[in-house]
Amino acid sequence: MKIGIPKEIKDNEYRVSMTPGGVKELVAHGHEVLVQASAGEGSGFTDDEYKHAGAKILPAAADVWNSVQMVVKVKEPLKQEYGFMRSDLVLYTYLHLAAVEELTREMVKSGITGIAYETIEMADGSLPLLQPMSEVAGRMATQIAARYLEKPQGGRGMLLGGVPGVRPANVVVLGGGTVGTHAAYMAIGMGAHVTIMDINLNRLRYLDEIMHGRVTTVYANRTSIEEAVTQADAVIGAVLIAGARAPHLVTRDMVKKMKPGSVIVDVAVDQGGCVETTHATTHSDPVYYVDGVLHYGVANMPGAVPRTSTFALSNATLKYALKIADEGVQRAALNDVALQKGFNTYQGQLVYKPVAEAFNMDYTPLEL
Repeated sequence: MKIGIPKEIKDNEYRVSMTPGGVKELVAHGHEVLVQASAGEGSGFTDDEYKHAGAKILPAAADVWNSVQMVVKVKEPLKQEYGFMRSDLVLYTYLHLAAVEELTREMVKSGITGIAYETIEMADGSLPLLQPMSEVAGRMATQIAARYLEKPQGGRGMLLGGVPGVRPANVVVLGGGTVGTHAAYMAIGMGAHVTIMDINLNRLRYLDEIMHGRVTTVYANRTSIEEAVTQADAVIGAVLIAGARAPHLVTRDMVKKMKPGSVIVDVAVDQGGCVETTHATTHSDPVYYVDGVLHYGVANMPGAVPRTSTFALSNATLKYALKIADEGVQRAALNDVALQKGFNTYQGQLVYKPVAEAFNMDYTPLEL
């Protein structure tokens, strides 16, 4: 199979979809890999490294997209890439379609087969290709909250961990999954007072046990969320419903009651956000205020630490890239139930139900 690796074009997105080591594995399996010139520079990989791994370097994005059977990316296509999509192409990347109706309709219209990293799901419900970036984003969220609580950055002027004799910041983490767990670990390590909220009592028991009582665990409902966020100095949104739009757990009225200069970091923003007042921002313009509360909504947070993120992502995605390339997209889907759930669009049909429900579009089960 001919496999393409274009350069990412999202604002301040420095990741690349495959390391030279991953390319070497694809080539060893007999596949041809075409890499856009300088695609790996942001992550510290030179064109020469990709050449030594067996790839062919092409000068422009169009050269890559138009020459291959499968494109492997990091982030969803932007408007300037819509024209590259076609019915005989497989796109393997993070899609987060439930938050982007225009892209969803363009993919259906083009007939492209879209396989989303974030919806590939194991039998136990785990999301192996989302997990590594969730780990990165969770840890970054706490670092970001700490930075924006500083007065020169627009926050309340608080040190996250306080000092002896001065109370630490109250950090509320909405969601006890991978993002929330890693955000909480970082916040605990920095000395903050941490509250984790979730609707899964077994998960809360587990988190209380592994964190040895160093966090406060609270069952999430409207009343408890309102009480927690109005007392918080920083709120980290870490809610995930796989492939679907995130629910608004923090309402505009709740935000109005928060402390002036408090900080919201909504990691769920690429699925629409779990705070009603959040919207997607960029690394070059990351924050804005609503009712005196600082909001951070960058939708590609791990792009700021591309060296770490690219290795972590490539480690996870390579397995399925090899499966698709070795077996072909249809046989790979038939042979792997987890991969089946990654299919969002196929031959002009929307085949992932939560996305169809988000936009009231027609849904066709993949098996049909």
